[in-house]
Amino acid sequence: MKVFLFVLTVLCIMSCDNGKDNDYDPSLVPSQNNIPEPQNLGYSIMAQHLKDTGAYTQGLEVYKGKLYESTGDWENSSLRISDWKTGAVEQKHSMGSKKIFGEGLTILKDEIYQLTWVSNIVYVYGVSNIQKAIRTLKWPKEGWGITNDGTDLIISDGTNNLYFVDPATMAIKKTLPVLSYKGPITYLNELEFIKGFIYANVYEQNYIVKIDPVTGYVVGVIVLENLLRPNEKTPGRTDVLNGIAYDSASGTLLITGKRWPKLFEVKLN
Repeated sequence: MKVFLFVLTVLCIMSCDNGKDNDYDPSLVPSQNNIPEPQNLGYSIMAQHLKDTGAYTQGLEVYKGKLYESTGDWENSSLRISDWKTGAVEQKHSMGSKKIFGEGLTILKDEIYQLTWVSNIVYVYGVSNIQKAIRTLKWPKEGWGITNDGTDLIISDGTNNLYFVDPATMAIKKTLPVLSYKGPITYLNELEFIKGFIYANVYEQNYIVKIDPVTGYVVGVIVLENLLRPNEKTPGRTDVLNGIAYDSASGTLLITGKRWPKLFEVKLN
């Protein structure tokens, strides 16, 4: 778990049970710029699937029908391949240690890029064998979330910046500050690139922001309050919302959290 205290971001939410009528409350902070207010994106829950509660989810991606997942929590950090419809873990590579804390994951050109939090290491694996990295790369900042646009890696580091990065050299090609109409959005965590936009969990918040990769503006918000019922949470174990994957076959998002017992299949309205 990240050890620093989370400072409340400038977005504020009001909860709703099904995601269709959530209100996005802008009233607490005066407007700071001319950026348009983001659209409140409604959704429907299409299905719920079982998930391993031992997974401290950091990165999530669907690739060729399988769910690839990076988990954290120091010695328990791992890389996994699962059947997301049954929750069965089909392959698992334990890569954590007292110095290695797994973070985000993305797949580009049949290679898996797995971030680590503070060790500045990026592990690269072939999709057919996750038991041993084929190479390691250096990333000079903290590793939080990672996705890709088909050409560049896109990485977050806990600030309001997203970095467009050369996958071969890890050189930063572009820095994109993420802004809402209320100001910078920090603690950008797990990332997913979907149909030309970047979707990001905001650490310790129950919403996902949709980001324009050209302007950095937040153009949409998915409020995800109360996905888990109280009796589905284990005190001291069940942690925050984190994990976005996109299944292009069904056009649905797969959403979960750290040590959650469920994976939610969600369709945006």
